Order: sequence, then C-alpha cells, then structure tokens
Amino acid sequence: MQAIQVEVNYDFICPWCWIGQRNLAAALADSGVGAAVSIHYVPFELNPSMPPEGADRRSYRTQKFGSWARSQSMDAQVAAAGLSAGVQFNYDRVLRTPNTHLAHRLMQFAQDRREPQKTAALYQAIYAAYFSEGRDIGSLDTLVAVAAERAFDADQVRAYLLSASGNQEVEAARNEADTLGIQAVPTIVVAGEFISGAQPPAVFAHALRSAAQRNAA
Repeated sequence: MQAIQVEVNYDFICPWCWIGQRNLAAALADSGVGAAVSIHYVPFELNPSMPPEGADRRSYRTQKFGSWARSQSMDAQVAAAGLSAGVQFNYDRVLRTPNTHLAHRLMQFAQDRREPQKTAALYQAIYAAYFSEGRDIGSLDTLVAVAAERAFDADQVRAYLLSASGNQEVEAARNEADTLGIQAVPTIVVAGEFISGAQPPAVFAHALRSAAQRNAA
C-alpha cells in the first residue's frame, strides 16, 4: 500500500503544536494505519526576527499580550489541555522565548538521515526540553545535548549547525507555506487534507482512515 503522506507544519515555541503532535500520535495508534504513514516535519517560524539569543519571556509576552496576567491565564489554559494530551507544561521553568531557527535546522538534519522513529523522538524531545524542562532550545549546546540524548552523533550535529546546512530548506518551507495559504500552526496535512489547530485525536484518525481507504481503492 502507498504510504499516507502527512506534513506537520509547526514551530517549537507553539504549545498547541506539541499538543497537536501528541493527538496525532494517539490517532496513529487508534486508527491502525500508523505503519503506512510517512511523516514530514515542515518548519514554520513564528518569530523569524527574534534575536538569535532569544528574549526574556516575561518581557516578551507582556509586550505581546498586553499584560503578564493575560499571558499567565493563557499558559494555564495550555497546561490544562496538555494534561489531557499527556504532556507537561512547566511554565515556571521557562525563562526565555527562543529563536527556533537552529532547532528547525536540527530537525532538517534528522530528517536527512531518514530514520523516522529517531526523528519523531527528537521532535518530541525538543518540545519537552523547552516546555517541561525550561531549557533554552535556541542554544547550540542545548540542541546538541538534546540530539545526543536521542542517539544522534553530537559531533555531527554540532558541525551541521555550525555550518549553513539546512538554512535553505527552512526558508523554502516557509515560502511554500505562504504559497499554500498556511498562516498559523499547527497545520497538519493528511494526504492533502488540511487540518488546522490541535484537533482531538478522533479528527486525525478519521482523516487517516479516509486516506487509507482511498489508497486501498
């Protein structure tokens, strides 16, 4: 059977992207088509102009949303939704809003190796490093460490990220998203069907089963 193509448009500073990823994973298990799915992670930088060193999260979020209290209220809603999806948001540990360009390039490095299970584990690990552990995923050293924890070669990762490799692919992905009319993340495309937002597992499972039926026909 032809593999079902799934494209996950994401950014690592988007908490709903992590929740959407967990809901998609649940759908893959429930739908019974997981083995017949090919997942491609498509970077979508929400803050491409963020300084390379990132920004103090409290200051950044206060300016963006008008008050720190409003930001905290939004964080509480996300944390509650995360528990339902099986992920832990520890916002008290998150001190900086990072520039995610390096993290996107790390995902490009992983996908180039064509080891889907390791790539999926790394994708999950970067979110957990940021939202659960409060690590700075804009930092080269942090990303090398996270990759090494998921069995990638630390020296190869560091060399890749210190080069210009992956820059062109990240920029091309954003241009393609603009062409397709994707304006927000998560946007998950299942065999051509666009699903916006961190939808419940049942929504993704339905799309996966429908794609499997079309392939079988």
